[in-house]
Amino acid sequence: MRRNIYLSKLTLKEAQEKFYKTLLKYKLAQPLKGELVSTEDSLGRITAEPVFAKISSPHYQVAAMDGVVVRARDTYEASESSPINLKINQDFYFINTGNPIPHGFDAVIKIEDINLLNEFRGDKNKNISNNFTDDSKEENIKEVKIFSAVFPGQHIRNIGEDVVANQLIIPVNHKIRPVDIGALLAGGVNQLFVRRKPKVTVIPTGDELIPPGEEISPGKIIEFNSKIIKGLIYEWGGEARVYEIVKDIPQDLKKVLKKVKQQNDIVVVIAGSSAGSKDFTSEIVKSIGDVLVHGVAIMPGKPTILGIIDNTPFIGLPGYPVSAIISAEQFLKPLIFRKLGLTVKRREEIKVHMAHKVVSHLGDEEFLRVKLGNIDGKIMSYPLSRGAGVVTSLVEADALIRIPLLKEGVDFGEEVEVELLEDSNRIKNNIIVTGSHDLVLDILRNELREEFSDFNLVSFNVGSMGGLLALKQKRTHLATAHLLDPESGEYNFPYIKKMLPQRELIIVNLTYREQGIMVKRGNPKNIKGIDDLVKKDIKFINRQKGSGTRVLLDYLLKKKGINPLDIQGYSKEEYTHLMVASAVAEGSVDASLGILSAAKTFHLDFVPVAKERYDIIIPKEYHSSLKIQKLLTIIRSEKFRKKVLSLGGYDLSQSGKVIKE
Repeated sequence: MRRNIYLSKLTLKEAQEKFYKTLLKYKLAQPLKGELVSTEDSLGRITAEPVFAKISSPHYQVAAMDGVVVRARDTYEASESSPINLKINQDFYFINTGNPIPHGFDAVIKIEDINLLNEFRGDKNKNISNNFTDDSKEENIKEVKIFSAVFPGQHIRNIGEDVVANQLIIPVNHKIRPVDIGALLAGGVNQLFVRRKPKVTVIPTGDELIPPGEEISPGKIIEFNSKIIKGLIYEWGGEARVYEIVKDIPQDLKKVLKKVKQQNDIVVVIAGSSAGSKDFTSEIVKSIGDVLVHGVAIMPGKPTILGIIDNTPFIGLPGYPVSAIISAEQFLKPLIFRKLGLTVKRREEIKVHMAHKVVSHLGDEEFLRVKLGNIDGKIMSYPLSRGAGVVTSLVEADALIRIPLLKEGVDFGEEVEVELLEDSNRIKNNIIVTGSHDLVLDILRNELREEFSDFNLVSFNVGSMGGLLALKQKRTHLATAHLLDPESGEYNFPYIKKMLPQRELIIVNLTYREQGIMVKRGNPKNIKGIDDLVKKDIKFINRQKGSGTRVLLDYLLKKKGINPLDIQGYSKEEYTHLMVASAVAEGSVDASLGILSAAKTFHLDFVPVAKERYDIIIPKEYHSSLKIQKLLTIIRSEKFRKKVLSLGGYDLSQSGKVIKE
């Protein structure tokens, strides 16, 4: 099949307007009719009509307190200095909360505000509250003593105090909350009409897809996009059905679309919408319906298709997960809300400052995923991975930055507006750590959340030098480093002195760890040390410039007189120990320098070459803050130590100790 080309890429606003205007024209975006449901089962549903009370609540005069019911006029002469006695069955009756008020009585005195007198007048000063729960003692009470006057209506709930018959309880297009259910039931409403949930069928497509749980193999991808979209549809108030995976056979997709179009309010196809030779969805839709939009100027999400198939709105989402989610947020969510009679509320927006420069593609509105952190009272924004296939970037994101389509990016320090995805109160408790990567940081993050759930450790793996630079530019709370100085043989101190001479810092050891050459199980290339990396049949992958591991490698090569360019793959870089270990595991390279715990994670063999010190560098002004002290508490805990040691390759004899300040 010929390759598709975007012939009419529209801006986001243009695409939305064209889609919804067309749907409204054909009455395909109207609020759905109502269905009758039990009030008790209506939580989260949207009212299809206003709901009025059928009865008043309360529907009789009712006691609001436990005590005695009296006529207010009988109490007017009572005072602390001149209390009066009231006789049972004549001047008062005992009453409990919720009991009806007897005819002719108009006030309630709380049980703790009276004294009881028994029939023999033997316990004149005994408080009734000590005896009221005992019915046998209550039967002996003939009089009570009161010490103040009461007014008519005191501690009495009148008819309709809460709800009056025929009063509007909740209006149309209202999302029902637990408190609403209570008010409805109190008003005698046991059933009500709510909007029918929009029915959406989600159809994943692709030869490469396999269902979750099936054994994976090269060329096969677990299909999870439909599960994300299904969850979003549920959150937005819809009812989703995920169709079985449809292979890249045009007639198969056409047959499925014809089958489901009449059974749903919306049809969604995932993948098959971009410019690839197998991306034939738009052609199929054209053959049985109308394509209104194919291509939207957003990134990610450009290959979105919007159309109509036989009076059913159609949305074609891109195959990459982040693209699919962003597109669904912009087109599917508003459509579901329209069918429920709702409008999409804007997320909370705040001003932040960029921690890094970001270059964006001119002509596309970019949805940039970011983490946020409060550094010296200024909210900083940290860009996450921009790949359309990196779903974890949305898992980690605190906010979205929308870079306008006519802007080429944002500069370091520039003030921008973000849409919050996370509670703004949690952002202030993010601890930003920038620098060298280690698996220990993942354990530290999890333990911190488990023990102190308000706090979160956010790490950016940019290498040891990158961490020190972030401290210098005041865009991180902490840095992690393991920089070996070739001249002195010291770790970290010489670099800190050179890069941060004016900043007061406290250096805490996190761990000593083993660095070595990671190779495939069985060491098929018989690599025994650094010298073997220059062999012609060995492919290597390096860590990025500025990382402590790269500094260590260069030091070892120089010490042995080896030219780095003699190593095949020396210039090929990755940013974490896990990424280089995965490259060795899948066979694209033969070796890399990394830590033992990463090698064990991927079941690799390990040739030790050095033991190094891995430190946390803390600015003195942050050291005494609550969040840093909580973090240090975790580092010094026995539970944390046990989990780290279980990884292998770590020495925690100095962990948590201040080694320089």
